[in-house]
Amino acid sequence: MKTAGATPEDLLAPFHALNEGQVCISAAQGSRFAKHIAGDHNPLHDEDASRFCVPGDLLFALIVQRCGLARVMRLQFRGMLRGDTPLTFPDAPGEQLAVTDAQGREYVIAHYEEPLTTPSAALQGLIQQYVACSGQTFPGLLHPLLRDQGVMFNPERPLVVYDSMGIQLQAPLTEPPVVRLRHSELTVSGKRGEVDYQYDILQAGRLIGECWKKMLISGLRPYDDAAMESMIERYRQRAAAAAAG
Repeated sequence: MKTAGATPEDLLAPFHALNEGQVCISAAQGSRFAKHIAGDHNPLHDEDASRFCVPGDLLFALIVQRCGLARVMRLQFRGMLRGDTPLTFPDAPGEQLAVTDAQGREYVIAHYEEPLTTPSAALQGLIQQYVACSGQTFPGLLHPLLRDQGVMFNPERPLVVYDSMGIQLQAPLTEPPVVRLRHSELTVSGKRGEVDYQYDILQAGRLIGECWKKMLISGLRPYDDAAMESMIERYRQRAAAAAAG
């Protein structure tokens, strides 16, 4: 992950545009965020991907930047967001908020409970730590889970997307935290899988909360070691090329 900007606004400014109160994220902006901030090289976030979708991590970051943190936050994603879709974000968080397009289609539903006042540096630190967890999932975390369950996704058309994510704090953030993995688990149901990642949030070495991410995998098939190793190697080459660029 590359650090950019001293505030959440500075961090996220290169990755979206504002036009008459609406937020628009191009495929190029979404792809750069995925690769250089989240460390996520999912092919769905390639700028020229036919099924390109805006990273859920970027939508989470924009919600937090615009609305702040709450003691309890739960985000539910609804469908894949294409690039250059004008989005409406709420002006201020209520108990529930939605991110919608011009036709009113909802892409994110967020539940906010007990909004918190959070210093800018702490907010930016949480965003960077939380979204960077995505860069650790494959191959490091997800590969062993798939292997142990004897399944894998289509190596030519992998479909791994966010279902939901959330944060629960026992105390307000006053400084940049550390987000540390606590548990990961894969549940398989036919050709679909759900992956749960659970994290601890630490501030000055003290546990102050937890966060989680749930991902959905489609098109599962029997595990093939050679095909998986080839996919991992291609993924690492993609990551290296992005880092060099």
